[in-house]
Amino acid sequence: MSVSVLRNSSPSEPRILLAGVLALLVHLIFVAIMIFGLDWKDHPPEGMVVDIWTELPKPIQEPVKTQPPPKQPKPAPEPVKPKPEPEPEPPKPEPPKPEPAKPDPVKPEPVKPAAQKAVVEPPVKKPDIALKQKPEPIKETKPDLEEQKKKEQEKIKEQERLKDLEKQKELEKQKELEKQKELQKQKEKDLAAQQQREREAKAQREADVQRAAQQAAARNQVTNEISKYKALILAKIKSRIVMPPDLPGNPVAEFNVTLLPGGDILDVRLSKSSGHAAFDNAVERAIFLSKPLPLPPDPALFNEFRNLNITVHYRE
Repeated sequence: MSVSVLRNSSPSEPRILLAGVLALLVHLIFVAIMIFGLDWKDHPPEGMVVDIWTELPKPIQEPVKTQPPPKQPKPAPEPVKPKPEPEPEPPKPEPPKPEPAKPDPVKPEPVKPAAQKAVVEPPVKKPDIALKQKPEPIKETKPDLEEQKKKEQEKIKEQERLKDLEKQKELEKQKELEKQKELQKQKEKDLAAQQQREREAKAQREADVQRAAQQAAARNQVTNEISKYKALILAKIKSRIVMPPDLPGNPVAEFNVTLLPGGDILDVRLSKSSGHAAFDNAVERAIFLSKPLPLPPDPALFNEFRNLNITVHYRE
């Protein structure tokens, strides 16, 4: 039998309809299973506890029974910063309804990345327990004998250093006392030297006063000696004057006489006339007649008599 004959035959139409109905029924069942069979709800993820290690753990040595290792305090757990609250969950899109006219199965529309992220991310709850920082393992070490020896040596050195400081303080005190004693001795020496200088100054002043008194006495003696010999010279000259008679008043004649050692007269000059030539001539003759004039025996006084001023009054 040919194919055209089979297609044109009437019994084939009910079979085609039945096949179409069955195909549609299968698709409806598949869509129902897809809608109601799958779990579209998302559950929030469970909280996680993370241990943070600051450094790698060291190998644990064998514990020693003689000396238990010191217990280290557990570090306080670091506070966990609160995470921001998630955005509110957007409404779930309704599943697409199947089209009855199409025999092909309906595929669900793909969800966009932003919407999918919003759907997938559940509201995160704050963890009740903060993240724990793993404590460092307790080191159990054997007692280091060398370290103990070093500590004992350091203690001994510290004690020796304190002793040296005390000795140094004692030496400084002794030096200070010796310095004070030296200062006291120096003050006493200075005081004694000052007193000695004062005594010497006083003795010098007394010697100067005595010397001045002696010099004054010597000067007085010289003055008296000079006055004495001048009076002797004047008396000798007056004894040689031949006074002219009946001169009015009391005329005075002054002469400058230059003497030689031994009393000899070198020169006689009239320095002031009396106004009467007879009286002036009489006095000049008397001066020459009086030589040698008397002089003191001390040759040092001759300078006082080298240039001698002689004043003669008529009525004296």
